[in-house]
Amino acid sequence: MLEGILSGSFANFAVTKASITSLQDTHKPFQMDYSISVQRYAKPAGGLLLVRPRLIGVRGSGLLEAKEPRQLPVIFDGPRKDLDTFEITMPAGYEVDDLPPAVDMDYSFASYHSKTEAAGDKLKYTRTLEIKELSVPLEKMDDLKKFYRVIASNERNTAVLKPSTAAASAK
Repeated sequence: MLEGILSGSFANFAVTKASITSLQDTHKPFQMDYSISVQRYAKPAGGLLLVRPRLIGVRGSGLLEAKEPRQLPVIFDGPRKDLDTFEITMPAGYEVDDLPPAVDMDYSFASYHSKTEAAGDKLKYTRTLEIKELSVPLEKMDDLKKFYRVIASNERNTAVLKPSTAAASAK
């Protein structure tokens, strides 16, 4: 199952560790923890590297990107709360030059929060999507469209890595 999920985002990867918790205990949230190795994930741009912190999973939606105005409310399958945390080990000899801005959106029907942080040789991206109301009425369609557009933009953001000053001074 994990390989099926990952193959939609990566051409060349290896699962190095995987575990599932709370699979049988329905009173606790389901959780998958795994580590992967991906070759050439960072994209070179001159002397810099571009890294998309959101590795997998698309939470944005083109649901409301239609020419005709919507005639019925949006009905979600059910309430949900998804929390994703991705940690990326930066390539040796690189450090952070620029990080994507944090996103904090909170509407009555849903909320979305994301941030990218750097600590040592790691980039850490966390995001939370919570569906709070099962039905979004027509008068809130503009808010829902904005909600999904901001998420889609956030999912495409990149961190910029530059050669580290320690690596540059060692030359």
